Amino acid sequence: MNENKNLIKMLSEAIDSGRSAAFVTVISVGGSTPREAGAKMLVYADGAIEGTVGGGSIEALTIKQAVACLKKGEGGKFVFDLKPGGNTGMICMGDMEVYIDVYRNPLKVLILGGGHVGVKIAEACRLAGYPYLVADDREEFANAGRFPGALTIINEAPHKAVAAAGVDKDTYAVIVTRGHALDRECLEALMRTDAAYIGMIGSKDKVAEIFRLLAGKKLYPLKDARVHSPIGLNLGGKAPGEIAVSVLAEMIKVHYKRDGAHMRDAHSRK
Repeated sequence: MNENKNLIKMLSEAIDSGRSAAFVTVISVGGSTPREAGAKMLVYADGAIEGTVGGGSIEALTIKQAVACLKKGEGGKFVFDLKPGGNTGMICMGDMEVYIDVYRNPLKVLILGGGHVGVKIAEACRLAGYPYLVADDREEFANAGRFPGALTIINEAPHKAVAAAGVDKDTYAVIVTRGHALDRECLEALMRTDAAYIGMIGSKDKVAEIFRLLAGKKLYPLKDARVHSPIGLNLGGKAPGEIAVSVLAEMIKVHYKRDGAHMRDAHSRK
């Protein structure tokens, strides 16, 4: 029981930190098996584990299945046949059924720039339930007081922080730094990653100039569907909070692949 409590605590800590994890529970066994029903194991996206469901080949297969479930974002029930000719290569003369629960955030937000707009975007992320990271080389702008609940606060130049942030295909990046040069460096760094969404604040003229400069480096934002600049949906309003709502609305729209139409109109089309 204490082992299971520790695993549940570790799962809770993983969820709070934005780390994806799969919770494996042995729900039934038949014949001779390495562990009894109720055995549990926590599996992270990189294959690291806590707990055990029996070790050896059966555990390796379970870990592989759990990692696959995390990538797919969907768990389920799986049966491992431990008899000769079964699907495990083991000869324990039994079978084991497991259930894999997947816990992962749909996305994480990287906020590059700790100014007024960055703070409001962080507040919007908290309301939406999205974990976020923030980067700014100015500690007086990027700190726990201004960004409570941030997964990570990176106090270095925003464009250099892209590597430290662990940007992946689930990362939605927002460029809201204090200057055009920094914005350009951030956009360049992000376009070389697997980020799912890259939004950059700025006027049409500023955006056009930055795009022109990046073309000289063989990077073409207009041809990259991930790049959204000027950032946000055309909702109106110029206050930091209004901009933040516009930005989060665009990220949600992109993530769920919706058209952003009024729900009233969407329902009328059905």
